[in-house]
Amino acid sequence: MRLRLIRNVRLVRNTGIRPGSVLVRDGRITRIDPSEADAVGAEVFDGAGGLLTPGLIDMHTHGIGPHLYEASPESLVAGADLLARHGTTCVLPTFYTTLKRDTLGKLETLAAAVDAVQSCHIVGLHLEGPFLALTGAGASTLPGDVTLLDEILAACGGRARAMSISPETPNILPVIERLCAKGTIPFITHTRATPEQTLAAIDAGARHATHFYDVFPAPPETDPGVRAAGAVEAILADARVSVDFIADGCHVHPVAIRAAVAAKGPERVILITDSSVGAGLPPGTYPTPWGYPVTVREGDGARIADPAHPQFGGLAGSAITMADGIRNALQWLPLPAEQVWAMGTANPARLLGLETKGEIREGADADLVLWDEHLRPIRTWLAGECVFEA
Repeated sequence: MRLRLIRNVRLVRNTGIRPGSVLVRDGRITRIDPSEADAVGAEVFDGAGGLLTPGLIDMHTHGIGPHLYEASPESLVAGADLLARHGTTCVLPTFYTTLKRDTLGKLETLAAAVDAVQSCHIVGLHLEGPFLALTGAGASTLPGDVTLLDEILAACGGRARAMSISPETPNILPVIERLCAKGTIPFITHTRATPEQTLAAIDAGARHATHFYDVFPAPPETDPGVRAAGAVEAILADARVSVDFIADGCHVHPVAIRAAVAAKGPERVILITDSSVGAGLPPGTYPTPWGYPVTVREGDGARIADPAHPQFGGLAGSAITMADGIRNALQWLPLPAEQVWAMGTANPARLLGLETKGEIREGADADLVLWDEHLRPIRTWLAGECVFEA
């Protein structure tokens, strides 16, 4: 039996932020503000008044540092092992190039590598495609195919937690229904869908939109003076659907996040990174597995840095960590701080059905992060064990 007391911290809970302490036994939080009798024999860690939050949960990310998760099993493991230093303890690695019949062997190998990750919880995989209407960074645009879907899910070995789809993709409704039956969450994205197509997808079981606003082009104004509505408006208007954002100040304007909070309430807004090679690295230019370098700058995404590339200067993904997104959202959103933290902890846990994650409460997993005054991780615990120390 392993007993640990984390004392003299400020606890971020859904009811607010206040001084307190946490008792951890065998990977779970057993007491908030335990008595001396409860803590007899515990290993004591003094947090010196630092902020203690649940570990961050990133449910849409392609990589971090020099690693692209999809490049190889070794890159998946090495990248996942960097996450704790940025306060992320739970992740859905996102794959998008291995979702065709001729690449399912690689997908199966990548899915099996999940078991080798030690310093964060990989609670499933996010598959960005292949049933998308609009491409992006090489994502596939295939019509809905339930037989192919079953082959993809089988290659994942039961680890597919979410799949991104587009409402206007031909034959998509049977795909959405099969995903729901299999316990895989359909995410709406990469879409020019009409309100009617979007509502049909929602009715079929799609209940979340990922990297909202990004690859959600506005419908053209075909009748002067008449503003067209599309997927964005249908999603904002439907209380059944939650949304997530890349909070880097580049991919989406902060006012769009504030609008979603006003429409949905903060409990249905989630932060993601959609990060790739360069995330968490200092400003500079870095090589990638794609054959061209990317440049990372503060307040920007990763940009293609090869002048010979036809999209030179264009975005090649996000370069933020979840900690960066939280810091930005705390500045942008006129909300109590605990509601912003929930966008990276309790809210994604609720969507993903992770009943013991995302909160500091008795019975929850002891995935915890202690932050300094600049909101940089001092220490990260996974199931009560320290996996990062600054």
